[in-house]
Amino acid sequence: MANLLVTGAAGFIGTSFVNYWHGSNPQDKIVVLDALTYAGNKNNLAGLLGQDWFTFVHGSICDQELVESLLHKHEIDTLVHFAAESHVDRSITGPDAFIDTNIVGTHSLLKAAKKYWIDEKAKPEHLFHHVSTDEVYGTLGADDPAFSETTAYAPNSPYAASKASSDHLVRSYHHTFDLRVTTSNCSNNYGPYQFPEKLLPVCILNILAGKDLPIYGDGLQIRDWLYVDDHNRGIELVIKNGRHGETYNIGGNNEWANIDVVNLLCQLIDARFAEDEALATRFPDSPCAKSVSAKSLITYVTDRPGHDTRYAINAGKIMTELGYDPQENFDSGLNKTIDWYLANESWWLSIQDGSYRQ
Repeated sequence: MANLLVTGAAGFIGTSFVNYWHGSNPQDKIVVLDALTYAGNKNNLAGLLGQDWFTFVHGSICDQELVESLLHKHEIDTLVHFAAESHVDRSITGPDAFIDTNIVGTHSLLKAAKKYWIDEKAKPEHLFHHVSTDEVYGTLGADDPAFSETTAYAPNSPYAASKASSDHLVRSYHHTFDLRVTTSNCSNNYGPYQFPEKLLPVCILNILAGKDLPIYGDGLQIRDWLYVDDHNRGIELVIKNGRHGETYNIGGNNEWANIDVVNLLCQLIDARFAEDEALATRFPDSPCAKSVSAKSLITYVTDRPGHDTRYAINAGKIMTELGYDPQENFDSGLNKTIDWYLANESWWLSIQDGSYRQ
């Protein structure tokens, strides 16, 4: 049995990870630490509150004293670090929060873990798993090989730079202090519980509301799309079988241009409305309710500064060493995602009206 401390688990990927890990490892105990910033939603975990294997703590990863107390109280042997500011647009307009959380916060966790696991020799068998992003590698040309674990870091946004810094801190604590660490760098995640500021939930909800679908520049920026539970599956493999001090890239083998993603999404939602007449009643402002394609909402807007052209993950290392294999293709993953948002209107309405913060 393991005792996990999971940071940032009231957010999108962390929420999915907690549910995934409990389903796969029901004997383990999980403590969640989340500051409940704008993207943290305690309602995501409401169904877990009160269960004997689950504990929720409202607090910041920058509070080293709090983290140390949790490590001691719950005899934590595995720390899974998701907590991060992660939206590139926000990092352009307000980078300070990214420095504070992603760099200072990660260092606070590392100091607490080192003190408990190494200095006090409390847990010789321990692991600090750090969740990072492919954006630390910069951008690729159309014909460049995909990012591998040996690709030089070249972050192009304050967000990516802050994550690159945290990656280096984690690596340094392994090589300097012998802290047992692993790092995973993932591609673009999508799926249930994603906060409606990222491309897919923005477009899904805008289609339902009949609002414009904003496409940056020409929409030809390419991303590798990874269904969130495939990401969780990869993290589990790294935690259980990864080599300490190593980095593993987790990708979906699924490169798409942004405009093609939006076109596919529109097609799938058009089909939903054609198959289910009740959707037109629920969402009368959607063009789909009037048998007009959602593609009519596509609007091109000024590109954001420093927008990376292409990300692509070479997941060969984790596939070869640990047997990782994504289970979802883009069609199946997108359909699951659309179905979840249609079935959970109260969840995203509470975000739109701000009541999730109460």
